[in-house]
Amino acid sequence: MNDQTATSAQRAEALQGMGCKRKRVEDIRFVQGKGNYVDDLRLPGMLYGDFTRSPHGHARIKKIDITKAAAVPGVVAVLTAETLKTVNLAWMPTLAGDVQMVLADGKVLFQNQEVAFVIAEERYVAADAADLVEVEYEALPVNVDPLKAMAQDAPVIREDIKDKTEGAHGKRKHYNHVFNWQAGDKAATDLAFANAEVTIKEFIVYPRVHPCPLETCQCVASFDKIKGELTLWGTFQAPHVIRTVAALISNIPEHQIHVIAPDIGGGFGNKVGAYSGYICAIVASIVTGHPVKWTEDRIENLSTTAFARDFHMEMEIACTKDGKVTALRCYTIADHGAFDACANASKWPAGLFSIITGSYDFPTAHVSVDGVYTNKAPGGVAYRCSFRVTEAAYCIERAMDIMAQKLGMDPAEFRMKNLIRREQFPYTSAMGWQYDSGDYHTAMTKAMESVNYKKLREEQKARQAAFKRGETRELMGIGVAFFTEIVGAGPSRNCDILGIAMFDSAEIRIHPTGTGICRLGTKSQGQGHETTYAQIIATELGLAADNIAVEEGNTDTAPYGLGTYGSRSTPVSGAATAMACRKIKAKAQMIAAYMLEVHDDDLDWDVDRFRVKGNPERFKTMTELAWAAYHEVPPGMEPGLEAVNYYDPPNFTFPFGAYICVVDVDVDTGMTKIRRFYALDDCGTRINPMIIEGQVHGGLTEAFGIAMGQEIHYDPEGNVTTASFMDYFLPTAVETPKWETDWTTTPSPHHPIGAKGVGESPNVGGVPCFSNAVNDAFKFLGSTHIQMPHDHWRTWAAADKLGLHQ
Repeated sequence: MNDQTATSAQRAEALQGMGCKRKRVEDIRFVQGKGNYVDDLRLPGMLYGDFTRSPHGHARIKKIDITKAAAVPGVVAVLTAETLKTVNLAWMPTLAGDVQMVLADGKVLFQNQEVAFVIAEERYVAADAADLVEVEYEALPVNVDPLKAMAQDAPVIREDIKDKTEGAHGKRKHYNHVFNWQAGDKAATDLAFANAEVTIKEFIVYPRVHPCPLETCQCVASFDKIKGELTLWGTFQAPHVIRTVAALISNIPEHQIHVIAPDIGGGFGNKVGAYSGYICAIVASIVTGHPVKWTEDRIENLSTTAFARDFHMEMEIACTKDGKVTALRCYTIADHGAFDACANASKWPAGLFSIITGSYDFPTAHVSVDGVYTNKAPGGVAYRCSFRVTEAAYCIERAMDIMAQKLGMDPAEFRMKNLIRREQFPYTSAMGWQYDSGDYHTAMTKAMESVNYKKLREEQKARQAAFKRGETRELMGIGVAFFTEIVGAGPSRNCDILGIAMFDSAEIRIHPTGTGICRLGTKSQGQGHETTYAQIIATELGLAADNIAVEEGNTDTAPYGLGTYGSRSTPVSGAATAMACRKIKAKAQMIAAYMLEVHDDDLDWDVDRFRVKGNPERFKTMTELAWAAYHEVPPGMEPGLEAVNYYDPPNFTFPFGAYICVVDVDVDTGMTKIRRFYALDDCGTRINPMIIEGQVHGGLTEAFGIAMGQEIHYDPEGNVTTASFMDYFLPTAVETPKWETDWTTTPSPHHPIGAKGVGESPNVGGVPCFSNAVNDAFKFLGSTHIQMPHDHWRTWAAADKLGLHQ
């Protein structure tokens, strides 16, 4: 096969562009143990830092004595809040407009809060010395219940702002109040409820959970006193943002800060924010003149770095007797912990929770959220979801099941009756969001047909009858969930970080030989960016994906970008990549026209070349044009073939999916067997089906963990009782079910390649699907709602409450 004889299809296949199941190029180094992680970094003279942490959930610090710790051989220095005050770094700004202690200043607000930072020549010396820092505490009353945070006699969490009536997001109505945020039409919604034929109200809790990536958070800071330059290596999902934050905090000019994120062992939102370890490592390097490494252990990661969820939702739906929804109302209390440190890039303090109307055609809706302070760790993140979207999806999907139960309707039938119709797109929701595209009924129909939904319901009825006769002690549940996600943060009118618009970037350089390099402002934590970005370029420019190198994570070489989280890589940076390609392609077309002695408009694009219209034997391939760009450009044109694009999306993208789960619940042990899980996703244009399938498998596994066992739990004294994998459920291959994946394709009309993003969708749809399945098993016994997580004990307790153990 050569350029003259190969068909367009053959040439397209050789490129390994979009739609190809191209193997992940990253895995070549990963499977050989050749990845380059922060903990692999060893610098001459490097020191190690470790924290002394508070055993109390809330206490005043009377005295800190570092004498014994400082005397340990190998200890170089010990930092406290008093040390940091000398360089004005005792407190740092948060991404949510609050301020946060770097080291405990005056009192501790949650268990394991950082109190002192010990720097030593060896990591274990630092850990041993940290235990020798003597702190005298005066215990204070503790509150870890967000529903009691605004009680008249609640403990004052934040004494630094207790008298402030204004917060970063408006009026505060209590000393433990963070914000109130509302969206929708309250008057119209209240009227609809007043006139409703049927209503439901349910208190739905999405408990506090944690992303717990395989690699914990860590960094190495190295300050060069001669050059006045700081180099920071770390587990950063958004390296450029960390550089800007470091510049604002340290007063080191931003051009003298170099931030590098090497390979990252999972992020899931946990590695977006700035942590005390980063700041202390920077200060320690400046103080000691040596590089300083900070690496947290698993207990520190689970108990102190950013949590997710902790939403307590009073949800109401109004409906007609024949099953048509008329209104939605939700009041939520959001537990933000001791500081409002949410890594929330939207302009609203409750994030994108207003997606709560989901995939359904609600005429009107209203949502109100109160954020509160408690004696818990701060830093809410989007644990594989986009800024409170998972909470919203869980709430609406549970509520739809509850309403279907009250109406006596099948939950799938009830959803089909209320799904937004294809002809309604672009659809503006009652909360004001414009959904870009969708074909929900086709997706739901395909899902139901694929699992033979009717037959499953018939089997369930037979099993219920057998249970009543005492022939089995297992209940069969069928969970249905249909979700719409809002991703691609995002449009600058809706999203920013520290005032920086949420655009993203791509810089592409094509070399004379037709190979190229693409540098981006995103940062992969395992998503396969080096593979998929090259595929976009292959399709757009007609150059083989294997000839395109992809680089991320180095602020010295990558264009400024806002990072990877909120499922924004493909919707935003993928668009920037396509647009940069089109700039290059436009220039290449002019070069081709010059070489072929025709006008630009006389050329057609054919996979990897420009052909002369009406004379297809005359053409120039992109490889030929790359060479020509460096020696044969038209008069007056600059040589070279490269482009940069900063893409500010006109709207979010709205991927969606239909999930169905079948479970068997043993009422005597509380054990739940996942018999079947079917997941249909629509993420618009599919770049690499194999990577999409891997993303869905990973997201569903995390959804399984959340729904069936995960919870960061505090006892009444503020002790974290789930700070290790002995107590915090992390699914392994033993527990994880087999996944069935499927898809439909509805491209986004405003995205350059029609892609919507998929990495977070399975977590958004998976959690309510599991929960609906467990709840469905108990429905025929009169149960309405069983709170997550559905571990063995809670499920057994639910059965016991229904009198099944008498």
